[in-house]
Amino acid sequence: MNKTELIGAIAAATDLPKTEVEKMLNAFVSVVSDELVAGNKVAIKGFGTFEVRERAARQGHNPRTKEVIQIAASKAPGFKASSTFKDALNK
Repeated sequence: MNKTELIGAIAAATDLPKTEVEKMLNAFVSVVSDELVAGNKVAIKGFGTFEVRERAARQGHNPRTKEVIQIAASKAPGFKASSTFKDALNK
């Protein structure tokens, strides 16, 4: 399912116009992104938690030259599903 299909499904389930659903979805993504950039977690009960995960610096290899390279530390977004959500997937 892509973003357009998600908007259509939410609009059908809520009887809201697609334009309003798209505004809400865009606002959700923006708020979650802003919170993660600020270093905060976003927890949605029954769904899961969005959080920032730290990746340590490490050594890697250039696949073409086999040269050892240093990969810098970085941050990446992460999602941890709630047990309720996991249970629903495993029924």
